[in-house]
Amino acid sequence: MLRTAQTGPERAGGNARSAPTAADPSILVTALTHASPQDALHGPHRGLWRWVVTTNHKDIGTLYLALSLTMFMVGGSFALLIRAELFEPGLQLVRPEFFNQLTTLHGLVMIFGVIMPAFVGLANWQIPLMIGAPDMAFARLNNWSFWLLPPAMLLLVGSLFAPGGAPGTGWTIYPPLSVEFGFGMDMAILAIHLMGLSSILGAINIITTILNMRAPGMTLMRLPMFCWTWLITAYLLVVAMPVLAGAVTMLLFDRHFGTSFFNAAGGGDPVLFQHVFWFFGHPEVYIMALPGFGVISNVIPAFARKPLFGYVSMVYATAAIAIISCMVWAHHMFTVGMPVEGQLFFMYATMLVAIPTGVKVFNWVATMWRGTLTFETPMLFACGFIFLFTVGGFSGLVLALVPVDIQLQDTYYVVAHFHYVLVAGSLFSIFAGVYYWLPKWSGRLYDERLGKLHFWLSFVFFNVAFFPMHFLGLAGMPRRIPDYALQFAEFNALASIGAAGFGLSQLLFVYLLVRSLRRGPRAPARPWDGAAGLEWTLPSPAPYHSFATPPAVE
Repeated sequence: MLRTAQTGPERAGGNARSAPTAADPSILVTALTHASPQDALHGPHRGLWRWVVTTNHKDIGTLYLALSLTMFMVGGSFALLIRAELFEPGLQLVRPEFFNQLTTLHGLVMIFGVIMPAFVGLANWQIPLMIGAPDMAFARLNNWSFWLLPPAMLLLVGSLFAPGGAPGTGWTIYPPLSVEFGFGMDMAILAIHLMGLSSILGAINIITTILNMRAPGMTLMRLPMFCWTWLITAYLLVVAMPVLAGAVTMLLFDRHFGTSFFNAAGGGDPVLFQHVFWFFGHPEVYIMALPGFGVISNVIPAFARKPLFGYVSMVYATAAIAIISCMVWAHHMFTVGMPVEGQLFFMYATMLVAIPTGVKVFNWVATMWRGTLTFETPMLFACGFIFLFTVGGFSGLVLALVPVDIQLQDTYYVVAHFHYVLVAGSLFSIFAGVYYWLPKWSGRLYDERLGKLHFWLSFVFFNVAFFPMHFLGLAGMPRRIPDYALQFAEFNALASIGAAGFGLSQLLFVYLLVRSLRRGPRAPARPWDGAAGLEWTLPSPAPYHSFATPPAVE
């Protein structure tokens, strides 16, 4: 149990309980400095210039989250156009080539512009607060790693207006189509390089911060689970992102410098790109999932008012998932002519991922067992995450079976699977984290009724949108097509209605954020009576400079 030396009055109001409980092993904080005297001397700049030159981890975290929300609206509008076109058979709204461009940009924007920046934003805000550090290790590098992203997003979305339009290859940018595409493909390659550089710099910063700037007495096995999952994710980023950079650089050379890495006519092999890309792509799935696991591992103990069950096993399970994720890349490639021995290895290795993932799900459920549960909005999103991510995990086990995968390859069953994993596994955990930590960031409480309405609308419409896609895939409907046979019409119409409802539900989230920041009631230092950790010993909002004197953790 985490126990902190009380430096001020207990929180007023609410349904406060006797003693704070913790998500992690026993820690006693014996000394604490809430804010630095630098607040008065070295506060933020005034106006917009503050956000350009800031090196404060809280400001940069806010910038990441604001960019993520903006790109969420952009990428979501692409998805709504896709589903509007698929509402009924025939070509209604867009040309087939533009449909393919929307599909490509939707995937790239959601992965590199929404999920990853949101988790990096949460890391920037929370990791220094959780470990008692004054800031990130490399503050100026932190600023640079963010400001690489807006130009990258402009290049990526701006490729729509290039001659020939944006790449229409799908987010995997497979050759030979990506070799032959127009100038928009070059813009996308440059954008991917910038996003990859940003991710690598951010990962190095996070690794250095966690390993070198923890408060005295905070050993690695006392770290909050969010810090553990981000530490392992950062190592995955350092391993995987250079591989993607190599793949798109070889693609660029094939396009402009006469090489034949992926050109069969020159002795190359398009399947080589798939090997290199998926050696990045499968760890990338867990780069987008592991920080979400950390968020959930902090939220559930707070609202169950119990310590996290099986903390040590959660740490080892996270590490095991990361290691196995680097071994299973070719399970995306069962139909390329792989030898049977290779198919068997990747099938069994893929099924092996279910073991450490099952450990995590078991521990979350065990944490809730006989806990003093309340279901505020963060807890609702955490429970929704567990249910939906488990559904996505089971459909992943189905796709791990070689004979089944050969039949379902590139069908809507795959689309349903990875949306259950990424929307439920990443986006729902981001929502849980934002609702959980928003009072600490802003010093204001959000409207709980609107938060719960946002959850239920998102949960219901998400299932209406994506569950029918399992049946479409089982019936044989291929993905990335703008038209389809009449037999698929009913489920596509249902999925489009669900997608429209899910998209409009997120406008409620934006309204709730704006309303909370403008008119929300003042938040106490610890708005959730089950919350524990160093961040909850700070006042709300957290001071601009925190922990100038590290807290002593025993």
